[in-house]
Amino acid sequence: MKPLKYMLISTFAAATLLGGSSAWAAGLSADALRSSNGQILADVTTFAGIGDFEDVNGDALSAAFRAPGSVLQLPDGSILIADTRNHLIRKVSGGKVTTFAGPEVVVTTNSQGFPMGGLLDGKASEAFFNAPSGLAVDGKGNVYVADSANNAVRKVDTNGQVTTLAGNGVPGKKDGKGADASFYHPSDVAVTADGIVYVADSLNHVIRKISTDGTVSTLNAASTRAILVRPGEASFAGEYQDGSLTEAKFNEPSGLALDSKGNLYVSDTGNQRIRYIDLQAGTVKTVAGSTALLSNNTIYDKNELYAGGDFADGEASKAKFDFPKGLAVTSEGGVLIADSLNHAIRYLLDGKVTTISGTVQTGETDGVERAAEFYNPSDVVVTAQGNMIVADASNNKIRKITPYHLPDNLASQGINVVHGDKVIAFDAQPELQDGRTMVPVRAISETFGFEVKYAEQAGKKIVQLNKGTTTVELTIGETGVVLKQAGQADAKQSTDVSPYVKQDRTYVPIRFFAEQIGLDVQWDEATHTAILRTKSFVK
Repeated sequence: MKPLKYMLISTFAAATLLGGSSAWAAGLSADALRSSNGQILADVTTFAGIGDFEDVNGDALSAAFRAPGSVLQLPDGSILIADTRNHLIRKVSGGKVTTFAGPEVVVTTNSQGFPMGGLLDGKASEAFFNAPSGLAVDGKGNVYVADSANNAVRKVDTNGQVTTLAGNGVPGKKDGKGADASFYHPSDVAVTADGIVYVADSLNHVIRKISTDGTVSTLNAASTRAILVRPGEASFAGEYQDGSLTEAKFNEPSGLALDSKGNLYVSDTGNQRIRYIDLQAGTVKTVAGSTALLSNNTIYDKNELYAGGDFADGEASKAKFDFPKGLAVTSEGGVLIADSLNHAIRYLLDGKVTTISGTVQTGETDGVERAAEFYNPSDVVVTAQGNMIVADASNNKIRKITPYHLPDNLASQGINVVHGDKVIAFDAQPELQDGRTMVPVRAISETFGFEVKYAEQAGKKIVQLNKGTTTVELTIGETGVVLKQAGQADAKQSTDVSPYVKQDRTYVPIRFFAEQIGLDVQWDEATHTAILRTKSFVK
């Protein structure tokens, strides 16, 4: 995917995939189970969308989107989606996808046969949008839309009427009231409970404010950095500066989120950083992200639009992002980040950045944490139920990240083994051997549909766990496990413990058996529980 400004220089009307946010829903909290390294345990599933680049309503898992750019939860629990390339606002409720705002039937198409947007107020079913991206909701349930290619901020009120709050369809950077103001590709909005709207005015490289009477003002300094985009053509590009808000500078800010104090987190996309605007103090500081200072004593190569992106977790001041977009603030004070070109959902908390899910590889695999894959996630929202909903833009899907919680019926003594939300029952207690969880082989095998057989080879007793064309083989008294699958070479894995026989039961190391059959294994020290979950699968 090409960066935003390149696309807009090439063709002004190009639709883009930018994030949105809401301060209303923030249920994720510290009770989410974390692994020994502090990572939140979570399962990623497909919430809506089949992946086709289309416009289809109906059952959520059969519906289709075109590059969904933003997600939002309404007070009634339903999920709104800025369906950017369909120029619609869609809604998911009760497992069904419907059109929330925009025409049900495509009116005009371009030369490739794709829908074209427009600018028209009125009833939600008759209004037109043009590449809507960011979404937000106020305390009364009114929805605000960063209508990016219309260079306007729109409002869908609780009566289903669409109005243009500010902007006039023409790109520019002018303060004023309503249609007298102008924007240049606004990408996200955040709104206070009483209706003050903040706008990430991306290609003007500024943060704007719309007061309750519709007056637009600019909060930070304009960029003055000029670059040569091609021979004979120059353009203003964004800059980077912390400090006083009136002097601070951004580079294509594209994500906003209000915190509990009423201050703003900003996804400073072109600078590969997360910034924080203290509106009361009138200051801007960088809270996460870093890029190298180059030989020209700036963070930009000559005539480059953006600072270089990369990937690194860890201390926030040393963490690295690659075109971070949508943001969401959690109830424990953390910030979720849709790190679009790292294809991951990142988390800033207590001065550290971790990756909740996704890798730098593109894909659409569901599964646990880093085994799941995304393709240009552009926004994330935390629901009141404590889940995360992601606009997975280039997969044309909406994904759901559910923090993992242990079952309630764990034993207070001994060792527990759980598969998902079920406690596995054993006829003899699991036990620890050299720091490894050992379990009776028959019970664990039957749980996953494997048949247990024993064989003798060269005087050694072999335990064979069979299911279809798959066999997991372990040797009593010896380390190592072998995975045999029809048509494939045997896969051998070393282990640091060996199976043993005790009171006529064979005990095997659960981790190595589980990993051979595609399960993720975690250990929760507080409850002495081995947690088994399906590692990955494709919907």
